Amino acid sequence: MIKKIGFFVTFFALCSFLSVAQEEHESYQFDTIINLDVTPVKNQAQSGTCWSFATVSMLESELLRKTGKHYDLSEMFFVRYAYINRADQYLRRHGNSNFGPGGQAHDVIDVLKSFGCMPEKAYNGLPDDKKIHNHGELDAVLQAYLDVIRRKRSGSFNTQWLKGFNALLDAYLGGIPDTFDTEKTTHTPISYVAALGLNADDYIELTSFTHQPFYSNFVLEIPDNWSDGLYFNIPINEMMNAIDHALEHGYTIAWDGDVSNVGFSFFNGVAVVPENDLFDGMNKEEVNERLAYILPEKMVTQDYRQEMFDKQVMTDDHLMHLTGMAKDQYGTKYYLIKNSWGTSRNNYGGYLLMSEQYLRLNTIAVMLNKEGLPKSIGKAIK
Repeated sequence: MIKKIGFFVTFFALCSFLSVAQEEHESYQFDTIINLDVTPVKNQAQSGTCWSFATVSMLESELLRKTGKHYDLSEMFFVRYAYINRADQYLRRHGNSNFGPGGQAHDVIDVLKSFGCMPEKAYNGLPDDKKIHNHGELDAVLQAYLDVIRRKRSGSFNTQWLKGFNALLDAYLGGIPDTFDTEKTTHTPISYVAALGLNADDYIELTSFTHQPFYSNFVLEIPDNWSDGLYFNIPINEMMNAIDHALEHGYTIAWDGDVSNVGFSFFNGVAVVPENDLFDGMNKEEVNERLAYILPEKMVTQDYRQEMFDKQVMTDDHLMHLTGMAKDQYGTKYYLIKNSWGTSRNNYGGYLLMSEQYLRLNTIAVMLNKEGLPKSIGKAIK
């Protein structure tokens, strides 16, 4: 967990440094409102597994909230089983579904429910003493293998495909042990979940779009929702209230959204929705320099949010872990976000601050513990 004061002092110091060349701009000054307990920032490196890192980070915070203990769970345990589940869907649908490294928060919960989990020290997905995750070759090999099976060159479907698929996963990620020892106890992945007290049924995903009816579940139409996961649809104001309510009551949130639009600057540790097109004609360096200072923001409505989703301007890019709130010197609300890109890509230890308007516009969905929901939403879900 980062230190509340130190984080924002560092953030302010860097903004002050960058302001030398643009004294007419005002640097951010943040005050912490909420900063919930979290485990250290990790690095997904060269792998498209943010969905596992973000959701596992949320589960680790859940354990911190419940037990006060730090647990380091294996992200690659969930990644491996999700590869198998995704491959099964890909073949059963004759290749007409998404097979790739991406996923959703519920993919972790589905694996948790069916297969359990284990500590990082029992399965790190880094065989042969590798130091970082690099799945480029793995993803290409798995795709090619499945496409050979799918084409049925022998005239019939090869039902033994899973043996070869698992062999490839063993080669690139290492084999999963049947049992492991932790805290002086031998566990299976299933018994470990029970020992931790994690319940897959405690979690729900919320979203907010007008092309589907509110207060109902629907299959969110994004490529990485390959498992046809259901999301509960509510108005954006209610979703924002649910996020605030959860944080205020000690529950962190797995956040899924867009990080590719103008206004997102991980280098500067901020994400905002600029009011106008002032970045037109700027290169990346100039944009990053301007985003070090407070900008007027566009007020995001439900209709504008839907318009950006329909135009596919707002897309499903990345999952991160929402862990707290802050306000700048003008009272604008920001959300503290824990990323999974390591600690060296910005000066804030791998965190960033996302404005309320950015969250309103660019959130695809959130996952949280049902206990953290406002009563009104809980009743609607039931």
